[in-house]
Amino acid sequence: QVQLVESGGGLVQAGETLRLSCAVSGIPFSGVTLAWYRQAPGMQRELVARIRPGGNTIYADSVKGRFTISRDNAANMVFLQMNSLKPEDTAVYYCAAPNYDMGYWGKGTLVTVSS
Repeated sequence: QVQLVESGGGLVQAGETLRLSCAVSGIPFSGVTLAWYRQAPGMQRELVARIRPGGNTIYADSVKGRFTISRDNAANMVFLQMNSLKPEDTAVYYCAAPNYDMGYWGKGTLVTVSS
């Protein structure tokens, strides 16, 4: 059974930091591309960051220089370090293995950034 479970969301003020974590099970973790997506109220879900098995990363332009995606293949964990948060970063953040099999997603964790 594939599971992706996010944690670490919460309410912060603009300029502050959060670190999201995602525990993954049921997939060949080290060989799978993993990603963080987000969905703000009334908006479509968008890619925030992606990390390939070899560590290659890509980021949405809106988060470049502020967010960092990383993975721990020994622990089957993927992380999103979010610095200098802005109110426009407010969204539900989802961990995903979008290209594995039919694609798998977590249930999301809410990040709220107040101004």
